[in-house]
Amino acid sequence: MLTSYEMATAEIFDEAGIPVLLVGDSAGNNFLGEANTIPVTVDELIPLTRAVSRSVKQALVVADLPFGSYESGPELALATSLRFFKEAGAHAVKLEGAHTESIKKLVSSGIPVMGHIGLTPQSVHQLGGYKVQGRDNPEALISAAKSIEAAGAFAVVLEMVVADLATEITNQLTIPTIGIGSGNGTDAQVLVWNDAFGLTKNPPKFARKYRNLRTELLGGAKEFADDVANGNFPSDLETFR
Repeated sequence: MLTSYEMATAEIFDEAGIPVLLVGDSAGNNFLGEANTIPVTVDELIPLTRAVSRSVKQALVVADLPFGSYESGPELALATSLRFFKEAGAHAVKLEGAHTESIKKLVSSGIPVMGHIGLTPQSVHQLGGYKVQGRDNPEALISAAKSIEAAGAFAVVLEMVVADLATEITNQLTIPTIGIGSGNGTDAQVLVWNDAFGLTKNPPKFARKYRNLRTELLGGAKEFADDVANGNFPSDLETFR
């Protein structure tokens, strides 16, 4: 699974055979210029989700429910999810934490749900920062994962969970686990695409850089500026006569 926030990456990742695309509230600090995911709104994520869902032919498009759009209970979670389905064409939604009653409500209403435990970015202030999870109270995470599965979620993200615990959770569940910074014992992996392809200045430890697009874009932009300044663009090849 990779994140995607617009048409171009959605088309490319879908063509590459990535089976799941996440329109994450990670758009906040990777697309919208925010410091973290907390300020992201439903109204901001819906057009991003719509762009991604319109641009894929095969991938499952999962939309994050942003902070404040589901925590007060199942009815709000359903109302928010319906907007993502009806206005944006999402195929599933993801919410953070063991909100089991909301998960049950969504699933019973025909909305597939992906869970998310461990480091939950919407709770970063409550957790005291971006810290590895599961060292102090592993049973709490195991219990949360089991309750999310029992509520009807079709998969669960394990973020920055110590590797041995992530593997143990994976072994105890029947639904797939999707790891991010949680070792290779999970069923699948997810990365923020900006981290994976070198756009992020200071990517997290768990992100492997598969390309360095920041360097490529920087170099290309400088070449363009120089060509314009020197009168080398447009040339006769780019000019109509």
